[in-house]
This record gives sequence, C-alpha cells and structure tokens, in this order.
Amino acid sequence: MYYAHFGLKQAPFKITPNTEFFFSGGNRGAVLDALLYAITTGEGIVKVVGEVGSGKTMLCRMLETLLPENVESVYLANPSVAPEDILHAIAFELHLDLLEKADKLQVMHALQDYLVEKHAQNRRVVIFVEEAQGMPLATLEEIRLLSNLETRHDKLLQMVLFGQPELDVNLNDPGIRQLRERITHSFNLGPLAREDIAEYLIYRLRTAGYFGPPLFTKGAINRIANASKGLVRRVNILADKAMLAAFADNAYAILPKHAAVAIRDSEFNDRQEKTVARYWRQATFVITLLLALGAGFGLHSMLRQSPTSQPAKTEPSQSPAAGATLPQPAEEVSVTLDSQTDNDILTQRLKATKIWLLHQPSTIVTIQLMGTNSPDQLRHQLKDIGAMVELDNLFVYETEIHSRPFFTVLYGSFENRDVASRALQGLPKELLANQPQLRTVGGVLNETKQLQ
Repeated sequence: MYYAHFGLKQAPFKITPNTEFFFSGGNRGAVLDALLYAITTGEGIVKVVGEVGSGKTMLCRMLETLLPENVESVYLANPSVAPEDILHAIAFELHLDLLEKADKLQVMHALQDYLVEKHAQNRRVVIFVEEAQGMPLATLEEIRLLSNLETRHDKLLQMVLFGQPELDVNLNDPGIRQLRERITHSFNLGPLAREDIAEYLIYRLRTAGYFGPPLFTKGAINRIANASKGLVRRVNILADKAMLAAFADNAYAILPKHAAVAIRDSEFNDRQEKTVARYWRQATFVITLLLALGAGFGLHSMLRQSPTSQPAKTEPSQSPAAGATLPQPAEEVSVTLDSQTDNDILTQRLKATKIWLLHQPSTIVTIQLMGTNSPDQLRHQLKDIGAMVELDNLFVYETEIHSRPFFTVLYGSFENRDVASRALQGLPKELLANQPQLRTVGGVLNETKQLQ
C-alpha cells in the first residue's frame, strides 16, 4: 500500500524469513560464521537459543543457503515427534527406501548405511531441528543416540538444535545429561541493541529499494526499540505499522507519533499487558474476598466444574496451573458436565477429550502428564490425579503402539509455551516426578489421525 509513497520495490518488513533481508549486525553474522565453521569441521551437536521472534528461523535459512555443496541438510520443523517416530522422520526427509512396516532397528541400520555411503563420498549430513524446546525429552535422547554414529575420525551425522530459552531448562534434566555433554557449541541470539535497530531499519529499507535519507527519526526509533525489546519480529511489525501510519498522514518521515500509533495497535503493547494484568488482579481480589466472607462455596464449585471461568493471563503470584487455562467452548463444557453421570472416569475423559480436540486451535499448548497401555491402571491414576488438579482439565486420548491400545493423559489448554511452562512448574511434585512434557494440540491431532 505504501510502497510507491516511499519509493520501495517490495515489502521491507515482512515477518516471513527472506534470506535477502538477513541482517548481519547484532552479532547475527558472527553466529552464522561460527555455525558454518562448526558444521564444516564436524563438531557434532550445536545449540542455538533465542527468545520468540529473535531471528532463529532466519538464521537457519541463511545457514542452509551458505552450506558447501558437499553438505546435505535435513530440516525437522515438527517438535512433537514421538521418540519411536524420530528415526522414521529423518529417514523420510533423506528419502530412504524403507519397508512399510520397518521397525526401529531396521531404520537405524538403513540410516547408518546411508551415512557411511555419504562419508565415503566425502559428503556430510546435518539435521536442523527447529523449536527443539518443544521436543519430548525421550525424543531428544533418541537424537543423542544418533550422535554415536561415527567413524574412527569423524561424526557421520551432525545436528543443530534451534530453540527458545526453555530448551536450556530441558537440557538441565538429569535424564538427558549425556546429550548436554555432547553439545560442543552453544550460541545465544540476544535482542538487538538500540543502535542495532537503527541500522537494521535502514538496511531493510535499502534492500527493499529505498534510496533516500533515513526514514525513521531518532524519536521513532527509540519508541520502537522500547516497545519491541529488541526482538526482530516485533521490530518488523512495528516498523511496518509505523510506515502505514505515516502514509495515511501523507508524511515522508516516520515520526514518534507514527511509532506511537503502531505500538497502540500491537498486541504486545506493554500498556495493554499492564491493563489486563491490573484487571485480573482486581478480579482475583474480589473472588478471594467472596471466599473469605463465606459466599464462595458455590463459586468455588463452579470454578472447579468449568474451565471457562479461568482467565487466560495471570500474574506470576497466582497458581500457574489454575490460572493459565484458556476459556473453553460452551458445548465442550456441557459435554464434560453431562459425562459426570457415567461412572467410568476413563470413559468420561475420553468423551470430553474428543469434543475438546475439535474446538482447539492447533497452536494451543497442553501438558502431557503420563501414558499407559493399561486401562484399569489408568482409571485409578485418573482418580489420584483428579484429586491434585482440576478433573475437567484432564484429557485422555487413545492411540496404538505395536498394535496395542495406548492412553495418553494431558492437562490444560494454554495460549503459548511460556504460560504452559509456568503451569508445568506449578504442578504438584507427584506429577512432576513423571517428567511431564509440553505438547501442541496439532501434535496430538496428528497422532490420533494415524488411527483413522
């Protein structure tokens, strides 16, 4: 819309990664060079950690374009791969010819033969794993076992793990300390500094075809820097909206007032976050007061029966597990409540889960508490778990492993991984002992579809 107004040939601030717009400032170029060195010298497992929107995907795309011709890359974008499926996923990406029902051992042998053949041709294979913080710990351990494939002098397979800061938390788990010991290089993508943001903005504009003087005034840059907290994706969103505001104002410079319009229109506006937080603080105070006055018994029962009364955003001082649950559709709640007439708790949760899955966006995050192939054992466990957390927020779905039914128990619906991580940390220690994992509804749906 505003391209001709500013003399641009293309969109300068799209959030879709485009390697033409790669900005080497803010230490991005140095990290890219170090990654290339690590891969070409056969350094095993490498880790790159950065906040959401810090530019990890762009870095990964750039890395793929700059790899030497003798390096073959495999890209794994789905973090919800089960441990028993990770080898098949890698084999699929490498286009290995496998039998339809090849087991884990057969896939491993085929993979090793392929890697040995590539090594004999002086070629390397590297796996890029995006959103690695969302991978189950058992899957990460399977990846670690792949690092054992080696000759006397070289690793046959290299891996680069891209993840959010939660990846570091996961890697501190004692159960996968062997994987942590195999990581030879760790890089961190920090936020852009204020001076980096000024260079970033003009660099993107030049790449998009702009030839004039700097468009963004110092005041506008300062506002964008403060609101974005240096995260590249946020900078792109704010810069695009600020330019649109300037175009609507028939201005040829982006002023602080245009940046202010962009900030007000953005969902990550700190003022909005503070307003929402203040609202929920007030709501929490009122509920607490009612309970203290003895009028809260019916309210408390209603809260435990229906997840719809729980806010999506909470203050850190509240219980993460209880406060982070997203509102659920009305018909899902009615099914859940009606199912209480059924004495079989497992049947209740299976029915409720089918409705729940139908109404959840694939990006919703949930917590995988446990799994078992014994229905009778699960019935007893559901009663015990229901005494520790809200029963209506427990979901159970059925899959098959080795042609036998397998039941997985999930807890809660969370808008993003940050909220889900806080909820996970707030679970009772009895549940934490099972090493719960974060899952997405999309990953769960993929598993259930395999039976259809």
